[in-house]
Amino acid sequence: MGFILLEGGAEFGGQMELPDRHAISLAGGPDARISIIPAAAAPDNNHQHAGQTGMRWFQGLGATNVNALPLIDRPSADDPALADFLENSKFIYLLGGFPHYLGCTLSGSRCWQAMLQAYHAGAVIGGSSAGAMVLCQNYYDPDSSQVMRGLGLIAGICVLPHHNTFGQGWAARLSQLLSDTLLVGIDEETGIIHDASEGFWRAFGKGEVTVYRGRQIEKFFPGQAFVLSRAIPSQKESNLL
Repeated sequence: MGFILLEGGAEFGGQMELPDRHAISLAGGPDARISIIPAAAAPDNNHQHAGQTGMRWFQGLGATNVNALPLIDRPSADDPALADFLENSKFIYLLGGFPHYLGCTLSGSRCWQAMLQAYHAGAVIGGSSAGAMVLCQNYYDPDSSQVMRGLGLIAGICVLPHHNTFGQGWAARLSQLLSDTLLVGIDEETGIIHDASEGFWRAFGKGEVTVYRGRQIEKFFPGQAFVLSRAIPSQKESNLL
């Protein structure tokens, strides 16, 4: 198993450098193959600009093998050449934008299967805002105001990105619609990284991570480790973290 990076938005600037540098290190260092997927930005024709911005950002952090892939729709998501490239990537990053479009583009596709294979081989899979949302079991589509089934890489959670600006406004409604799901609010310029070998998540960046466990609300800060499960951690588990 590899690593999962979930970011709350306002990527490619400020203190997003902290989780992104850590992800590059987990992927194998500056020479690791990084593949950026700009599909979420395609509906407003911003995918090329977003992809190039992502490339410049990671190159600015010292990465030497960064690629913005032309994965922007369902036909390209089923392209065998792109799937092969993704399967051999060490860090795969989904940009923000339109979550429902991104989810429909990747769900059941050849490229998504390749991403899963890369993850099981030890790669980092991450995303910001819409890119983080669709990796979960469920996500909220603000355009339709409906809960959608995500790609399911992480079971039992739903990410609320941009939590410190508008994401927290979704919490009350989603707590009712997803009563058996943890809601994880991630502030802008903030990321959380999961190490499958340890089983913990750790926060990086500028802001807070807010976890809604039913009526209980927990907050975690940069540097803190925590468990994402429906059960409230025991005092012993809390002391270990």
